[in-house]
Amino acid sequence: MRPTTKDLAKHAGVSLASVDRVLNGRSGVRKSTIEKVNVAIGEIGFVRDISAANLARRKGYRFMFLLPKSGGEFVEGIVERIAEANRAFAVDRVQVDVSFLTENDPHSISARIDAIGVDQVDGVAIMAPATPQVRDAIARLRARGVSVVTIVSKQPNDVDGQFIGIDNMAAGKTAARLMGKFVGARTGAVIVLCETMQALDGRERRAGFDAIVNTEFPTLRVLPSLETHGDPERVKGILRNAAGASADIAGVYVTSATAEHVIPYLRDAGMRADTVVIAHERTPFTERALRDRSLDVLITQNSGHLVRSAIRTMKARIDRREILTSQEKVRIEIVIQDNL
Repeated sequence: MRPTTKDLAKHAGVSLASVDRVLNGRSGVRKSTIEKVNVAIGEIGFVRDISAANLARRKGYRFMFLLPKSGGEFVEGIVERIAEANRAFAVDRVQVDVSFLTENDPHSISARIDAIGVDQVDGVAIMAPATPQVRDAIARLRARGVSVVTIVSKQPNDVDGQFIGIDNMAAGKTAARLMGKFVGARTGAVIVLCETMQALDGRERRAGFDAIVNTEFPTLRVLPSLETHGDPERVKGILRNAAGASADIAGVYVTSATAEHVIPYLRDAGMRADTVVIAHERTPFTERALRDRSLDVLITQNSGHLVRSAIRTMKARIDRREILTSQEKVRIEIVIQDNL
């Protein structure tokens, strides 16, 4: 039988009430008592049954995901995974809600984050551009006692365990190596498109892409990044301009998760049929694009893992439990037509 709180109190030589106060982080406990209880926990191998304690106190977990309104099918997929997680984590008394952000307005995002109070939620998972306003609003939210993680794209003030997602620098390097291998011996330019350069994931992917192309594929030259802002008319214009300015386009790299805003307009812009196209994130659109060969390679991450990892991480922090790093590591996946 695993040790109980009564066993812990007896081994530590303190009262059951003192053990309860220490385990729940309440005030009014002497430092020597806290030390006795913590030493006893290690000596007898005590593991607190958080679920039972929460059930007895009728305590649950209220989490919120703040996602970009213009995130397209990738964000829609995350919302579907959140609905699944609500069912899967119901036994742990977890309830997850979703709210949407105006992605290109950092002041609006900051105001939305500032409006969140500790009486509303216990934890927040945020997918937002990296701007000073958003960075500071997240810091203020953490200071108010809310557990915060960022997903898909980091924030500058993230430390270990606060970001859930793939290594975006490595993802960009992966895209570059695949681009170089697929283009082969041809010489030409690579167009790089992103939703916004304010998103840190896009900047990291671009930096990783450049690092490999510039050192290992000298026959390719990477053009300046072009921001689409999710606007189809803007996409059409910048693609036409890019194709007109460079007659030797060999590849297109879409760093953001909104390939559906770009790929439909490539051929109309005059791109050759053998132009190599690499994009990010698995969605219904990118699956179809792989099948009809308008997309060559997809670099993706499991959105279900993203959601579950964010929930587990926030919950572990609230429960003051160690985060199992190996379980929460989100891996880079490469998908082509043959392994779709």
